Amino acid sequence: MKARMQNPAKLLPDAMTGIQNLYKAMHQGGVEPRTLDLVHLRASQINGCSACVHGGVTGAKKGGETDERLHAVAAWRETPFFTDSERAALALTEAATRLADRSGQAVPDAIWDEAADHFTEQQLAAILLMIATTNFFNRLNATIQEPAGQNWG
Repeated sequence: MKARMQNPAKLLPDAMTGIQNLYKAMHQGGVEPRTLDLVHLRASQINGCSACVHGGVTGAKKGGETDERLHAVAAWRETPFFTDSERAALALTEAATRLADRSGQAVPDAIWDEAADHFTEQQLAAILLMIATTNFFNRLNATIQEPAGQNWG
């Protein structure tokens, strides 16, 4: 499979600079990198972005993540492999990624409150930036049909 066009984030150099700054900021937010990797992978699974799922799994494995946990991310509620804080981050990821699935409060108070019980505001900011940036890339990649395994960043 070949992408329809070069990735816009690569095509416009100033865009990549901004994106790199977002990643730098979110990784300075005090959240364990493994949690951010899980957030990225879950949002990418929801959005059906094969390039980001592939990249997310590859990056998480380089960061020491296990196959057992990676295989279970899509069914995190039904498995014993995740901590309470990781579960809170995954629930927040699902709610913030599926905004249109609810009328009224897009992210219910119960989900927010659970995440806030496990993370500081700075950490929540990092998680939200990861969710938003992942959704951003998922939309770019799905639109241009970026193939899985493409290393353009």
